Amino acid sequence: MSEQPAHLWIVGGTRRDRDAALDAVLPRSAAGEFHAVAAHRDGRGPYAGTAALLDRVVPRIRAGSPDTVTAHDVELLSVAPGLESVVRPSRETLTSLAVPEERTRFYGPARTRRLVHGVVEFLNQWAAATDRPVTVRFDAVHAADATEQELLAIALRRVDPARLRIVVATTGDPLPAHAAELAGALDRYAVRVDAPVAAPPAAPAAPREAAELVRAYVESDGGCDDADERAAYEAAPATVRAALHDARAAELERTAPQAHRLGALPYHLERGSDPHGAGLRAVLDAAGRCVDMGFYHATADLAQRARALADPELQEDAYCTASTRLTSALAVVGRVDEAEEIYFDLRSRFTTPMVHLFSNYALGMLYTRHRAPGTRNHLTARVHLHTAIALASQMPEATRSFQKVFQENGLALVEMHMGNLERAEELVTEGLARLDADLAPGEHELHRSVLLHNRGQVRAARGRIEEGIADLSRVIAADPNHPEYYFDRASLHRRAGDTDAALADYQTAIDVSPPFPEAYYNRGDLRAELGDVKGALADFGYVLELEPDYLRARINRASLLLEGGDPEGARADVAEGLRHDPDSADLLCTRGLLALEDGDTAAALADFTAALEHDPELYEALANRAVIAQEQGRTDDAVDDLTRALELVGPDASLLYNRGYVNRSAGRWPQAIDDFTAALGLPDAERDELLWERAGCRAESGDLDGARSDLGLCAGLDPSPYADRARVRLAELAGA
Repeated sequence: MSEQPAHLWIVGGTRRDRDAALDAVLPRSAAGEFHAVAAHRDGRGPYAGTAALLDRVVPRIRAGSPDTVTAHDVELLSVAPGLESVVRPSRETLTSLAVPEERTRFYGPARTRRLVHGVVEFLNQWAAATDRPVTVRFDAVHAADATEQELLAIALRRVDPARLRIVVATTGDPLPAHAAELAGALDRYAVRVDAPVAAPPAAPAAPREAAELVRAYVESDGGCDDADERAAYEAAPATVRAALHDARAAELERTAPQAHRLGALPYHLERGSDPHGAGLRAVLDAAGRCVDMGFYHATADLAQRARALADPELQEDAYCTASTRLTSALAVVGRVDEAEEIYFDLRSRFTTPMVHLFSNYALGMLYTRHRAPGTRNHLTARVHLHTAIALASQMPEATRSFQKVFQENGLALVEMHMGNLERAEELVTEGLARLDADLAPGEHELHRSVLLHNRGQVRAARGRIEEGIADLSRVIAADPNHPEYYFDRASLHRRAGDTDAALADYQTAIDVSPPFPEAYYNRGDLRAELGDVKGALADFGYVLELEPDYLRARINRASLLLEGGDPEGARADVAEGLRHDPDSADLLCTRGLLALEDGDTAAALADFTAALEHDPELYEALANRAVIAQEQGRTDDAVDDLTRALELVGPDASLLYNRGYVNRSAGRWPQAIDDFTAALGLPDAERDELLWERAGCRAESGDLDGARSDLGLCAGLDPSPYADRARVRLAELAGA
C-alpha cells in the first residue's frame, strides 16, 4: 500500500474480518488519534457514526474554541441531538420551535446536504487543530442511514486524508441505490482493501453459553453479524427475546435516551413484550422526529414499520399518523406513486372526515408539486383541494378557521401554477385576515409566516416587487434566522435594482445557515454582473467545492476565467463539468471558444454544432459558429446563424453588427446598412465603429452624402480610434 495517506474502504463479511484487514494495512500505532464508530442505523438512527464521533469531540473542542462550536450549532445539534446539554442553539426558527400540532412547514430535501457540509467543515477545523493526524473508522456503512452515507460521500471528497483519514467499512454487497454518490466517492477517493477469507483461529475461543450469545446479539442494537449469536437468538424462546429487548430498551432509556431515540429504542421496543403499544409509540415518535428534521429515508423506514405495527381497525389514529409520515417522506424522495396508493388506501378504509381532509390536501400537493414536471396535473390538484376545502368548512368551530385557511393556501399554490396569480393572492390575503381575526396573538405563528411569505412571492410574480419585499421583510422580522427568506428577498432586491440590499441579504442568508450553495451562487452571479470578478470567482469556487456538479457555477467560472486570460483554468473547469454532464450545451460552447483560442477551427465548429444539437436556442453557439462560417467564406450560413440568434434574443447591438459585417463582406450593402442602422438605435451600441462601417457601405452603394454624414458624426466622437480615420476619409471624399 502507498505511503501517501489515503482514505480507506475496508470490505469484509463481518466486523471481525474488517477490523483485522484494517489492522493489517494501518496498524493502530500509525493511525494517529483513532476513533471507531458504528454507522448501523439500528443503533443511533440517522448519522449514527457521526453523532457518536461528535459526542466525543465536541465537548473537547468547545472547551478550547467555543466560537467554533457556536458557528456550527445548527448542524451539530441536528446531526447529534445528544449534544443538547453541551451546545446551546443560537439560530432557532419558527420551524424548529413550532409545537407538533402547529408544524405546517417541513424542510426541503437539500437541507441534509447543508448540514453535512457544515459538519465536514467542523471536522476539518478540528483535525487541523490537532497535534497529530486523526483516523475515524465507520463500520457497517452498508447498513447506515442515507444521511450518514451522504455525509461520508462528501467527507471522502472534501477531507484531506493527511489530516483526517476516513475509513469506510462495509460488506461486499452493493450499496443501496440511494447511496450511488457514496459508491462513486469510494471508487474515486478511497483505497479498497478486501479482507481475506477468515482462517480458523489458532486457538479456538472458549464456547459461550446460549444465554450469553443471545444477550450479546440483543446488546449489539441490531448490528450483530456473528453467526453464532444470530443462531442462538433465533433459537431462543420469543418470551426470552422480548424480555431481553425490554431490558436493553430500559437501559438505554436510563443512560442515553436522546442518542438512541431514533435507532435502538424503537428497534428494541418493537421487538419487546409490547410491540403494538410501547413499540408502536417509540417507532411513531422516531418517525415524527425524522420527518421534522428532514431525514426522509429514515422517516420512510420508520413509518413503514409503524404501519405494520398499528392495527387499522383498533388504532386508526396511529395507523393514519404513520401513513401520513410515510407519504410525506415518499413524496420528497420521489416515490410519488407509492404515496398516492397509500392515500387511496386511507380513503377506502376510513370515513373519518379528517382522514379525507388531509388525504385530499396531500393528493393535491402530489399533483401540483411533487410529481415530475411532465406528469403534474394542476386541474386534478385543484379538484382535490376543493374537496379538502369543502371538508374543512364542516370541521368543528374550534379548528374550522385554521383548517380552511390551510387548505386554501394549498389551493393558492395550485392557482399560481395555473397562472391565476390574482386568485392566488386573494386566497392568501383572505387567509391572513381570517387568522388575525379568529386566532389569538402568537397562535399558529409559523403558518402565518408561511402565508405572508407566499403572498410576497405571488406579489413579486405579479410585478409588484416592492410589495413583495415588504411582505418578506415582515416575515424576516418574525423569523429572523430562516435563511430562505433572506435568499428570496435578495432576489427581489436585485430585480428592483437595489444591488447593495441584495448583496446584504445574500450575506445574511449565508451567515444564518449551514453552507448554502445557492446563496453563494446567486451572490457570485450578482458580483460578476457588477464587475467584481474576484468576488464572483471566490463564490463560484466555494460552490464548486461544496457541489462539483453545480453546473451553472462551473459554466460561469469557466467563462470568467476565459475572459480574464486564464484559458487553462477555464479548460480544467470545462473538462470537469463535462465529466459530470457530457451533454451540457454551455460547456460544449465554452470548449469551442477554447478551441478557437488554440486556432483549432475544426474542433471549435464541432463543439458549437454539438452544443446546438443539445440546445438549439443557445444563441452564443450560433454567434460563434457564424464567426467560423464567415472566416470560411460561408456567408449565407453565417447570416442564417446570426438571424436565428437575433430571433432568440431580440435586438442586440453586437449580433446586428456581426450580421452587418457579414453582409458588407458579401457586398450586400442595403442589408448591411439596415443592420448597422438598427444597431445604432440601441443603447449599448458602439457608435463610432457602427458609423464607420455604415459610412463605408453607403459609399460603396453610391450614397456619398450619407457616407459624409456618418463620417462627420464619427469624427465628432473623440476620443475614439475611428475619429481620426473618419476625418481622413472625409477629406478624401471632399472632392468626390
